[in-house]
Amino acid sequence: MKNLKMRAARVLKDYSQQELADLVGVSRQTISAIEKGDYNPTIKLCIAICKALDSSLDELFWNNEED
Repeated sequence: MKNLKMRAARVLKDYSQQELADLVGVSRQTISAIEKGDYNPTIKLCIAICKALDSSLDELFWNNEED
């Protein structure tokens, strides 16, 4: 499943995929794969992404009933 929440948060911060990747220490391809739903990140990476995007795990990675 695509991670549109993460993509939206990244765009809202005006970060490119490469900029976010640099902030969290992964490749741009990893960020792309997460956003496309082709890669399931570790909890450590999820937390790093949340910190970089000033968001919570609930906001970016947990599926809610209303989704």
